[in-house]
Amino acid sequence: MLYFLYTIIYTLALSVLLPFEYLKRQSHIRKRWLVERAGFFGNHPVMDKKHCLWIHAVSVGEVISSVSFVQKFRAQYPDSDIIVSTVTDTGQKVAAERLSDIAQIIYMPFDIPFFIRKTIDFFNPSLFIIMETELWPNIIKELKKRGIPVILINGRISEKSFNGYLKLRFFMKHVLQNIDRFCVQNEIYAERIIKLGAIPDNVRVTGNFKFDTRPPAGLPDWAKLLNGRVIIAGSTHEPEEEIILDAYMKLKKDFPDIILILAPRHPERFKEVEDLVKSKGVTYARRSDLHTTIHPVIESGVVILDAIGELAAVYGACDIAVIGGSFIKHGGQNPLEPAYWSKSIICGASMENFPFIEEFYSENAALKTDRYGLYSCLKELLQSPDRISAMGEKARKLYEKNSGATDRALDDIKEFLNCDYASEK
Repeated sequence: MLYFLYTIIYTLALSVLLPFEYLKRQSHIRKRWLVERAGFFGNHPVMDKKHCLWIHAVSVGEVISSVSFVQKFRAQYPDSDIIVSTVTDTGQKVAAERLSDIAQIIYMPFDIPFFIRKTIDFFNPSLFIIMETELWPNIIKELKKRGIPVILINGRISEKSFNGYLKLRFFMKHVLQNIDRFCVQNEIYAERIIKLGAIPDNVRVTGNFKFDTRPPAGLPDWAKLLNGRVIIAGSTHEPEEEIILDAYMKLKKDFPDIILILAPRHPERFKEVEDLVKSKGVTYARRSDLHTTIHPVIESGVVILDAIGELAAVYGACDIAVIGGSFIKHGGQNPLEPAYWSKSIICGASMENFPFIEEFYSENAALKTDRYGLYSCLKELLQSPDRISAMGEKARKLYEKNSGATDRALDDIKEFLNCDYASEK
């Protein structure tokens, strides 16, 4: 009955939202989006190998976290098919760029039994893996009915999500008990998933995949031309761009060669951010207009990073990384990409999505401030290049120290691969 009610509510909500979701997409992807979300995959080749892994990564962050896992799975099990599904268009783009040579990239079907059954019939997966916390009750139930193992890896549940799920615990415990294994990032998330109804023996702490993420090798050509001290504000949300711009304009008085790269989290905000920068009267350019040509912002100015999936590599060009989503009540964005490049890191007060950041603070590998202290914090760092370098080195050491979660998760799921499958290693 609970699943029936959920399906009715989901279907009603979908019928209202579908026209808006369809029309907001670019015209050239609308048809594929609708067809695949309805469970029709005739444009994809039929799975012809003995086994098929289906991994679901909802959007860009989950896709990037999954890359190392998918690559290592392919290396261990070369005679398997791999499917990677996403919900968002940006997730599709990044998945296609990074994984299309070893996996088929599809949209996740709507969580309605008929669509799900068609998808399962077409791909016939041997194993279904969920990245982080993307829980769709019907697909988990349908897979379980067919005896297909369901595993959650790199699992996390923020405090906000946990409190929301607690209100639905009467339903969530049924969903969670259909999942065969939970590989979560830390003990806090393990406790939360158990409190929501997961079977304790099915929960393992394996670490955070983000410590195993390796950005694309090398800087983009345009970033190699930057000739000044560079601050990157990565994955920003409204009104964080204004906060960092105000600090930047003050800093320009003492550091005329300073360059600011603004990387909004959501592509639909690129134009909004450009209008904001323009209103401040500062020299700026969109990354899409730079290419490799010389532009005034190469020496001093603002770059709006209007490119999807490039931020991780561009962090390699900065001196200081300011983490977006942390100066508002959002929980922060990933600080590990600049840590990989040995860059100094500044965060706002809201970093609940990344509990490991406390170790970075205690080891002086990152600094915490608020919107009112951001200017002073940046100024102090820019006046001390040695401190910038030392912070970056400490951040990189912590990054390396905590790596290995991908290998641990791969080892943990072996028992869910049947004997023939596992012997293909």
